[in-house]
Amino acid sequence: MSKGLFITIEGPEGAGKTTIIGMLATKLKEQGIKVIITREPGGIPIAEQIREVILDKENTAMDSRTEALLYAAARRQHLVEKVVPHLHEGSIVLCDRFIDSSLAYQGYARGLGIDEVYSINHFAIEGMMPDITFYFDIDPEIGLDRIGQHKGREVNRLDLEELHFHKKVREGYHLLLERFKDRIVMIDASQSLEDVFQIALSKLVKVINHS
Repeated sequence: MSKGLFITIEGPEGAGKTTIIGMLATKLKEQGIKVIITREPGGIPIAEQIREVILDKENTAMDSRTEALLYAAARRQHLVEKVVPHLHEGSIVLCDRFIDSSLAYQGYARGLGIDEVYSINHFAIEGMMPDITFYFDIDPEIGLDRIGQHKGREVNRLDLEELHFHKKVREGYHLLLERFKDRIVMIDASQSLEDVFQIALSKLVKVINHS
């Protein structure tokens, strides 16, 4: 592998993204591969501050367009300050959420329009798309139940949305699967943690070997 790889992990709430990302990074490091884990919104101080505003449970009055713009702003800063520099150093960047989250959550579930939200983010990222995206698919009811059982996980503003909203998010992701079929790979996240990890790892190894 001569250059870095930008790999994003997407999925509804409770899909197990964060846990699997940690497991993947550990495995790659054991093999001597340079890898960093980061997340959106967040990953750097400025973006983490924006994250606090977006996900604060008290900010229920937040307008949908404001929400979309804040995500795009955090994404821009995170990209230029952390993602791009590490890619230039030849690292694999595993990012917990990226542009597809905005398209599914704000574009589709919030009803702002996928194309409209894509336009906002295209300005922010200047065409910097992931090399590949793993989408962890799970029924929203199962995902939300997992969250309820995970006592150590932060409960944010999006977790408090009605089930209907989370079903719309999943519908949005499935539309993106069709739209970006060359980039997005779906993984059934309803399986056991170990099974999901092994599937994700095998797909990730193939990507690395072909880069």
